[in-house]
Amino acid sequence: MSFFLSKIRFFWSAFVIFTVVVFFMIPLVFLFRKHKGIIMHKLNRIIMFLLGSRAIKVGKMDLDADMYILNHQGIVDIIAMESLQTNHLRWMAKKELFEIPYIGQLLKLGEMISVDRESKRTILKLINDVKFSLETLHRKVVIFPEGTRSKSQKLLNFKSGAKILSEKLHLKIQPVVVTGSRMLIDESKKTSHKSDVVFNFLPLIDVENSSEDWYEDIQKKMQEAIDDELRFNNRGR
Repeated sequence: MSFFLSKIRFFWSAFVIFTVVVFFMIPLVFLFRKHKGIIMHKLNRIIMFLLGSRAIKVGKMDLDADMYILNHQGIVDIIAMESLQTNHLRWMAKKELFEIPYIGQLLKLGEMISVDRESKRTILKLINDVKFSLETLHRKVVIFPEGTRSKSQKLLNFKSGAKILSEKLHLKIQPVVVTGSRMLIDESKKTSHKSDVVFNFLPLIDVENSSEDWYEDIQKKMQEAIDDELRFNNRGR
């Protein structure tokens, strides 16, 4: 695909996401809050269809997990993951996103977890948020442990937050490797190419019964899975 066509495809993708979120998802979630999970799942499937992409599962999403750890490339990671769901996830997002028009409104309506990186009390708040999510809302939590988006195939060093939360609350963790999303929509270059988004679900980790270096081991295994996707399937992260 030429650079010009990839630009056109990008702006079409942005138009699709904006239109579905602003004119359908936000109003419907606002009006039918008890059914917000189903609404989000179905509308995200429509977005993926209109983008000409598929969300593909490799392995099995373990419903015994309390938290899912994903590598992160952009908004497509969330759209595609939600499109696969029948259960209602609760995403962690930096506080600044809650202040953006439309996106922030959707995060608030969806009762997502706000992360204030500047506050010294953040970890205490997150422990309470995750506990409330699991025990009261009965919603599993999703976190991007890199904390920001990597511009290469290599994972950035994982932030300590997910490790602290998991050990304090004795969580069960499932690592999930996402590939193909940056090819579908590259937000930094403002280009889009035809690509499926693949979710590789790695084995569940029971933190309470794991070795001390379980967190570092997760990053190593996720990196290996990312490298294998590029080597054998020519699909980058």
